[in-house]
Amino acid sequence: MHIVFVEPRFPANQKLFIKGLAEVGATITAIGEGSKESLDDELRSWLTHYHEVRNVTDEGQMLDAVRWIQGRAHIDRLEATIEAHIMPVAKVREAAGIPGTSVRTAYLCRDKPAMKEVLRQGGIPCAQSTGASSAKEAIAFAEQVGFPLILKPRDGAGASGAVRADSMSDLEAGLASLSIDRPGRSIAVEEYIEGHEGFYDTLSIKGHITHDFACHYYPNVLEAMRTRWISPQFIATNRLDAAEAYVEVKAMGKKVVELLGIETSATHMEWFFGPKGLKFSEIGCRPPGVRAWDLYNVGNDMDLYREWAMAVCHGRPSQRPSRRLSAGIIALRPTQDGTIVGYEGLDEIGKAFGPNLIDFHTPAVGTPTQPVSAGFMANAWVRLKHENYDDLRRMLDVVGQTVKVIAR
Repeated sequence: MHIVFVEPRFPANQKLFIKGLAEVGATITAIGEGSKESLDDELRSWLTHYHEVRNVTDEGQMLDAVRWIQGRAHIDRLEATIEAHIMPVAKVREAAGIPGTSVRTAYLCRDKPAMKEVLRQGGIPCAQSTGASSAKEAIAFAEQVGFPLILKPRDGAGASGAVRADSMSDLEAGLASLSIDRPGRSIAVEEYIEGHEGFYDTLSIKGHITHDFACHYYPNVLEAMRTRWISPQFIATNRLDAAEAYVEVKAMGKKVVELLGIETSATHMEWFFGPKGLKFSEIGCRPPGVRAWDLYNVGNDMDLYREWAMAVCHGRPSQRPSRRLSAGIIALRPTQDGTIVGYEGLDEIGKAFGPNLIDFHTPAVGTPTQPVSAGFMANAWVRLKHENYDDLRRMLDVVGQTVKVIAR
């Protein structure tokens, strides 16, 4: 089977999708923005052809590249795994007559108001929401629903660009920050849902969920991505099949996959559980970010990148998750923006939790810091594993309380 894969170089784990495809016997062409010389030796060895374009989100450039490849070999699948690539690739896929995620599905997984409208009609509990292309529309929604509200780009991923508004003055400031008055601009305005936040990730084959995993955020993403002193974490549970609490999450995820027309694809779904019960937040028709699949692989004694390749190429699974371990990551924020000058507490953590260590990243002294909003893996981080979910959570808390990233 001939697979064309979009952008194999960045982020670093893109290479693992190519490796998985090679291991299951695919013929692989890649399209990317860098030169062929920028590929490492392993990537070059796995690829039959590499096609360079200036911008992989430019539908015209991508369609030209795909047409050029089709003129020389049949393409069975055109695949992308990065949020910003999903919609343009879906449009190119349909224009070139290649099977895979449809434009409708890609759109509904990207445009939050449209997504929630379809899901609400299908009986999925969601926050009240609307699309607003003017301050007047957003204010009218606020007057109807009340505060607090969340404002975000219609196609934003996770908490990227999201603003919380607790009052009319907050709303006006948030609308200004999102450039609501710019011609053609439209944003998502949503009821704020109180409760614990987690995510549910799946790999579907021909519309049926074949593999699933769940994680929990501590604290919720919006707070974590905006508060320096917090060392946020998320933990992949190994209780998904054993705990009754996940039955409702799994049923909701199955119905979302059906309503949005997801066929053979990875998904990343966010949810809240609080006083109003379980509420669906949003979905991406692609693998989760922050290398969550690495945690699933450790916790389940499997290779999800290879399993994704099996789904795409052969339409069947080849592994079963063991649910043996919980695995989690904690982000360690520098004390301030600037330059990293040192660390405290690393030796203590190594001695206490060495057998539970998956891996870690501690940028060298002299490295410029990245802003808090840049995400879990932007600065230092530690990943741990344990047979017991509650014990793992306590261990990650200790890491956050002990390790300091000193910046000046």
